[in-house]
Amino acid sequence: MSKEISMKAADNIRILSAAMVEKANSGHPGGAMGGADFVHILFSEFLNYDPSDRTWVNRDRFFLDPGHMSPMLYSILALTGTYSMEELKNFRQWGSPTPGHPEVDVVRGVENTSGPLGQGHVMGVGAAIAERFLAARFGEWLSHKTYAFISDGGIQEEISQGAGRLAGHLGLSNFIMFYDSNDIQLSTETNEVTAEDTAKKYESWGWNVITINGNDHDEIRAALKAANAETERPTLIIGKTIMGKGAVKADGSSFERQVSTHGQPLSHAGADFKATIKNLGGDPEDPFVIFPEVAALYKEAHARKAEYVAKKKKEQAEWEAKNPELAVKFRKFISSEAPEFDYAAIKQKADNATRAASATVLGEFAGKVENMVVMSADLANSDKTDGFLKKTTAFKKGDFSGSFLQAGVAELTMAAIANGMALHGGVIPVCGTFFVFSDYMKPAVRLACLMQLPVKYVWTHDAFRVGEDGPTHQPVEQEAQIRLMEKLKNHHGDNGMLVLRPADAEETTVAWQMALENVKTPTALILSRQNIKNLPGSSYENALKAKKGAYIVEKDGGKIDVVLVANGSEVATLVEGAKLLREKKGLKVQVISVPSEGLFRNQPKAYQDEVLLPGTPKFGLTAGLPVNLEGLVGADGIVAGLDHFGFSAPYTVLDKEFGFTPEAVYVKVTKMLNL
Repeated sequence: MSKEISMKAADNIRILSAAMVEKANSGHPGGAMGGADFVHILFSEFLNYDPSDRTWVNRDRFFLDPGHMSPMLYSILALTGTYSMEELKNFRQWGSPTPGHPEVDVVRGVENTSGPLGQGHVMGVGAAIAERFLAARFGEWLSHKTYAFISDGGIQEEISQGAGRLAGHLGLSNFIMFYDSNDIQLSTETNEVTAEDTAKKYESWGWNVITINGNDHDEIRAALKAANAETERPTLIIGKTIMGKGAVKADGSSFERQVSTHGQPLSHAGADFKATIKNLGGDPEDPFVIFPEVAALYKEAHARKAEYVAKKKKEQAEWEAKNPELAVKFRKFISSEAPEFDYAAIKQKADNATRAASATVLGEFAGKVENMVVMSADLANSDKTDGFLKKTTAFKKGDFSGSFLQAGVAELTMAAIANGMALHGGVIPVCGTFFVFSDYMKPAVRLACLMQLPVKYVWTHDAFRVGEDGPTHQPVEQEAQIRLMEKLKNHHGDNGMLVLRPADAEETTVAWQMALENVKTPTALILSRQNIKNLPGSSYENALKAKKGAYIVEKDGGKIDVVLVANGSEVATLVEGAKLLREKKGLKVQVISVPSEGLFRNQPKAYQDEVLLPGTPKFGLTAGLPVNLEGLVGADGIVAGLDHFGFSAPYTVLDKEFGFTPEAVYVKVTKMLNL
């Protein structure tokens, strides 16, 4: 490739990026113009993908961290043929496939939704781990690289520390990250924010670090060759780039390295758009053009990639012929279908904590759901994900034969890694921690909902019954926050998330079954620390009713006087309270368990009415905010919940003090009914 044509291709990306932002009158041109050289060299010479099928399972992955640099991504993908000029012209417009921040669209080459800085490259780490997991089981014929592109903002986000630590610790030599170091961020220059030595930081984590001129094609090429040759460490390529490269004023003088080009069109930043386009070799009156020589360059690049893909597919076919049973297993791993499993055969201990019941299920999954990867934020022995760990081993450098990731105390990092695993495909990611720490995970959980990723969250210690650990560890508002995701619809009209708080051990088995059968969205399992009495008639078969989101646990004959509503631990309390209401007041009671209101509201109205009995007085009990159940109880009754944080004391004392006993239920219901 001649240097002249190579530079013309990078300038083509700069022109398209600047033009997209200018036409939309909104966006971030400066970074895209500076990063154009790297993405051009990467996509044309190093990134392996099938030009005829961007979903090819053995492709290299490219994860963009700074989503505001979407013009750069759409431009390079236009050069590779997945976006049209018309689509680039509609950047940031209604109904356009070129939103302001990229949204996952693998068919077009967009591997991840990005925008909140820091998460994109951590997803890349997750994808790299998934690749090593699969290669350990099926062979190096399916090995491939994961590339990430990060900016100053992503480097500064706290999540980058967790990703850097883990990638270095695990020796992910299949992970290569380009750091677009242009010394400019949105509101200031970086030297006003940080004085750290980024290279030494990553070296201390065990990375291979290469510093280059990030706009020099020969240096980029050499760095990528060295990174691909590295076999022991992940590689960070620090590319010193020029913000707004090629931008000029009307008189032709340079307008590069300006903070103002970061987050607004060039014409608003102080540069001259038309002069800039002309300076870069384009037509200011018609900038949405792919130069003929650039189109030819990418046509040749695609011919080379097609040859590589054909070779890899032949290698795979030969492996499959020699290993037919493994080939079937591999196909199952990479399919989007739920794994087959005999849930009815799981034997649960009666009156157990639901976290312990979850451990029983996970113990059964280990070695049977062979593509499940479980991880915990240094709490495996407490969130009981060790039920899985006891039957496998944790990942370590050079050995991904196990199925457990010790994430360390890094909840957000862990959640973003799980997203990356799900995006890569082939694995079922499960991550566990205390429910109160879901607060740390929320940004990645939200992206999982947006991307419709089937990540499974194990959140234990679900209420104030954490007890002596006190209010810092006792979730109160968390259930309300997470259940909001059940009320949001994703772009396909599904509930954004499936949230399940099972009421006993058998319901926990069914909750896990629902989680694995849910391949469209994330699933949360909210589990108790303390033991819970089994519900009346508790069995796996009976608990299958939970698949409708809510069901009748017990009901008296005749006209029902009151419906008692709860989920999780509180259902068993209502069952005991119902006994008192019958014995002392002769009331006819219906007790319902609602592990998922979102799922329940998707049921036919006739079923909802059968469970809720409209017009019948209702009493709801929740260990969280009353809003958790207010949509179910409605105007027909009241919800008893918490309007305060917890306290440090044994959970049995807190139950009594907060009014979560059968006796308190009896008093509150009789008062509500004026009895």
